[in-house]
This record gives sequence, C-alpha cells and structure tokens, in this order.
Amino acid sequence: MVSRELKREALHDKLQILRSITQSHAMNETSIVLDASNYIKELKHKVEKLNEEIASAESSSTRQNLWPRVTVETLEKGFLVNVNSATSCPGLLVSVLATFEELGLNVLEARVSCADTFHLQALGGENEDDEEIVDAQMVKRAISNTIKNWSTGTIE
Repeated sequence: MVSRELKREALHDKLQILRSITQSHAMNETSIVLDASNYIKELKHKVEKLNEEIASAESSSTRQNLWPRVTVETLEKGFLVNVNSATSCPGLLVSVLATFEELGLNVLEARVSCADTFHLQALGGENEDDEEIVDAQMVKRAISNTIKNWSTGTIE
C-alpha cells in the first residue's frame, strides 16, 4: 500500500511540474496531459519556423559571400583595384577590363587568378589624353555596376 501511495504522490508531483512548465490552468490529470501535448506541438512549430528562418538567412548570407568584393585605392598616378570572390567568375575579368577601358584607364600591371576563386589586382593609370577626371569612387561604382550586370547576365 505504501508503495502505491508513493507512486501516486510522485505522479502527482510530476504532473504539477508539467502543469507549471506548460503554464496550464487545468486541474485534472487528463487536461494537464492534453495541455502539455498542445504545448509540445506549439514548440515544434516554433522550432520548424526558426529552422526555416535560419536556412533562409544562411542562403542569403551565402549568396552575399559569393558576390565579388571590390576595393579601390588612389595611388600617385592611378588606382589599385582589387576584386575578390570566393567562387570563380567566368567572364568577369573581360567585363572588368572593358570597364577600365570605358573609364579611360590603362592597365599598367595586373595579377589574376580565376581557377576556383576569382582574384584580380590591377594597377590602372589614367590616360594622359583623356580630359575627364576619374576618382576612386567613380572607379569603384563603375566596377560594382559591371559586377552587378555580369551577375544578372545583362552585360552590354
């Protein structure tokens, strides 16, 4: 008899803990268990929703990390341009060099790697006979637009 009483008391204590965790206001055992079941379903739904948000954020982040990064430094006679991407970028080199030409910049020196990743480091000097003044922001903006057009396939 004592053993049965202890089991009943232990069950009652566990149900009260379950009731407090699930914030149930039920008084009988069946209602407490049903409230706990509903609470678990809500938690599962929240976990699924959070996992979807995480997957979406990771895919967005991955896409942004694959986007080539551009830096432009002004030098005494020209610009040092760096374009880096975690993936190879077929056709991007030609597009960037065409942008150099459009800006009236001569490529004085360049280092390029386009096997598994894309890395371009180019020293561009301004054309002496070109009267238009080009600054680093203009170069960066032009190359960024070229990358944007290259990525969407609308290169002119």
